[in-house]
Order: sequence, then structure tokens, then C-alpha cells
Amino acid sequence: MIKKDQVLPEWRRNILEKHLLTSLIALELVLSVIFFTISYVNGNIYFKGVGVGLLIAWVTGLIAHIIKVKLI
Repeated sequence: MIKKDQVLPEWRRNILEKHLLTSLIALELVLSVIFFTISYVNGNIYFKGVGVGLLIAWVTGLIAHIIKVKLI
């Protein structure tokens, strides 16, 4: 049987257990900037749509994080 300590390093497990929402919010922001940049370089509207969707997800995740922090 494989223990949890053997599968993930300590720093990664700490991020996943304690800062998952913050990590996902940062990832959504970075990905939206990447897709917006690709859309402006290529002129592809589909990448722009993905960037807008990720931006909407980022804003809703940020609102959820703010509400969670204030309520707890």
C-alpha cells in the first residue's frame, strides 16, 4: 500500500490541501492571459473566446474566495 507521503512531495501536498482555491484562481488568470495573447498574435477569435471564458471563471473564483475568507 502506498502512503500519501510517498506519492506527493510536502510542498505540493501543502498547496493542494491548504491553498487549492488560491492556486486555481492564479492558474485561471495566467491561462486567460496566455489565451488572450495567442488570440491577438494569431487573430483567432476562438482563442479569444477561451480567454474570455477563463476570465469569467477567474472573476467568479475570486468572488468565491473573498466570500469564503470573510465568512470564515
